[in-house]
Parts: sequence; C-alpha cells; structure tokens
Amino acid sequence: MFVIVPDPVGSGFIESLAEPGGNATGFMQFEYSLSAKWPELLKEIAPNVKRVAVIWDPTITAGIGQFAVIQSVAPSLGIDVRPISVHGDIERAIAGFARVPNGGLVVTASAATATETRRELITTLATRYKLSVVTNTKVFVTGGGLVSYGADFVGQFRRAAGYVDRILKGDKPADLPVQAPNKYELVINLKTAKALGLTVPPSLLARADEVIE
Repeated sequence: MFVIVPDPVGSGFIESLAEPGGNATGFMQFEYSLSAKWPELLKEIAPNVKRVAVIWDPTITAGIGQFAVIQSVAPSLGIDVRPISVHGDIERAIAGFARVPNGGLVVTASAATATETRRELITTLATRYKLSVVTNTKVFVTGGGLVSYGADFVGQFRRAAGYVDRILKGDKPADLPVQAPNKYELVINLKTAKALGLTVPPSLLARADEVIE
C-alpha cells in the first residue's frame, strides 16, 4: 500500500479502510485473494504442472498471507506446493526443485522479489530448467516470464493524484477511504509459451490485456 501522509508528525495508524483515521489514507496495491489466481493461471496454461515452487518473503506479513492463500487452493488444483524463501539460495533451491518433472513457479509480490537482480535470476533459472512462471508484475513477463496477473499500478497512481488534489484543497485524509485496486491486468508472453512447448488456450488469450509475441 502506498499512503498519502501530508503531516507525518503525530500521524495515527489506519483504523479501517473506510475510515483510515489520523493523517493517513491511500491506495492498496494488493489483495491477498489475488494470490489464488496465480496457481490457477499456471494450471490453466500448463495443465501438466503437478508441483509448484512458491518464491516468497517469509519475513513480511504480506508474504505469509499470500503463501497461505496459495496453500489453501493447492489441493483443489491438484498441485503440491513447496516454499522457496527469496532470501535464501534461490539458484540452488530451484535447481533441486527442477530435478523432478512437471514443475512450475509462482513468484509472490514483495519488494524483495521485485528487485532487478532477483527478477533476472528467477527468469534465467526458469528458462534454463524450462519452468513456467506466473507472477504479479508485467516486468517479469517482458523479461521472459510466462504470465503475470496483478493490479494496474499506473491506474492506481492516477487515482492517487485525485486524492492529492483534494487534500491540498483542504480535505482531511481521515475522511478519504483507503481504496483497493479497481483494475487488474493479465499479460502473457507467447514467445516464452512456445519455448516451453505450451499452447495457450484461446479462452485465456481472449482475457489477456496484453500479449507479447
């Protein structure tokens, strides 16, 4: 979540989304329920996947929440889930995971997984071991990942500009509800799908907001 705090001195905690309280308000960049979509998309585009390595950040609440949601939907999708800490030896962990066939990767949302160095490492390893990767941010897909599904951050920033304008004109942040994303983007890399020997279902292509060829 990014938060508008015009006067950080003495600011209170956000009490609720509808009535934040104190001097804080803003726009959520993520909802935990979204996490369920990643393994679902992975199974839809790569039906043979039986095992999923989840790259997550166990040191933050968001990481724990996302992993819990993925675990909860795994049985209904017929997949086994294995956690890989983003702070550990990712290369060694993925190499070990890839020794058994029918595996895929889900990269959860966090500042740690979003760094350029880790993005490039994960994409390189996925290519090397022919693993399908689903994540929350488009930049993974433009860099060679398979699928991303996540909030439209550009839209969130545009909406935030309206809050800034209202606050500068005298509205109190406490009176402005914290808003969840109102648009999500599905991006598919067809070049990567072809390299993995996958045929993207027409129904999935029809839902895509962007297709990279």
